[in-house]
Amino acid sequence: MPLKAVTLNEIERIFEVLARLDISREAVVIPLRPGHPGGVRRLPNGKLEIIVEGQTSLDEWLPELERQLAAATVQSA
Repeated sequence: MPLKAVTLNEIERIFEVLARLDISREAVVIPLRPGHPGGVRRLPNGKLEIIVEGQTSLDEWLPELERQLAAATVQSA
């Protein structure tokens, strides 16, 4: 079932990924509207924008998010 809105549940799960990667919560922006495809991009202000995948289950998508975040932080280092 497609995700209609990003809720505290999804955000808390994303925060778990951020903690594993030692990325500050202050370093990311998470819009409350999901998208397809979900992903990560660096904003002009340097923060990472996380678009939550709206068509794939969060459990399936979180490993991909973790890979994208890891790649984004390596590129900026």
